[in-house]
Amino acid sequence: MSKAIGMVEYKTVSAGIAAADGMVKTSQIDIIEAQTVCPGKYIVIISGDLSAVKAAVEHGREQHGLHLTGSFVLGNPHESIFPAIYGSTNIEEIKALGILETYDAPTIIVAADRAAKTAIVDLIELRVARGMCGKSYLMLTGEIAAVEAAIEQAKLAAGEEGMYLDSSVIANPDEKIRNAIL
Repeated sequence: MSKAIGMVEYKTVSAGIAAADGMVKTSQIDIIEAQTVCPGKYIVIISGDLSAVKAAVEHGREQHGLHLTGSFVLGNPHESIFPAIYGSTNIEEIKALGILETYDAPTIIVAADRAAKTAIVDLIELRVARGMCGKSYLMLTGEIAAVEAAIEQAKLAAGEEGMYLDSSVIANPDEKIRNAIL
């Protein structure tokens, strides 16, 4: 069995908490994050074996679908996803900087996974809807060509769900910006 990550996002807190409870009762999964995010939505991010994550997310979709705003399941997520979500990445230097923003929380993780699997880049941060009125963003670094390719693929992934908002690639960010990010 492979390691997987999944997520559900609800427009109400009560549906989100009830879904999280049902998800852990349905499958042997770990909750990475379960909390209220702006603007009063509730997200549940889980991990575990692929079959368990699929079953838990499906349970959340079926039982609380009326309030569901988004979801995904990723088998074999890129290893940099977890530290980027936790805010525990260890980046020594920023070369080129890529930033991508989405309208929702689930899409940013899918986009980050696609970006990280596209080119040799380091995910700096995945801001999942906290303090963003439901929007989310990712930041990554690497050589300019790698960052451009990764952001392009992340844009395509976000666009598939209609949730792409904006992106930028900065070839050589100023030292003050680098210090502010790290």
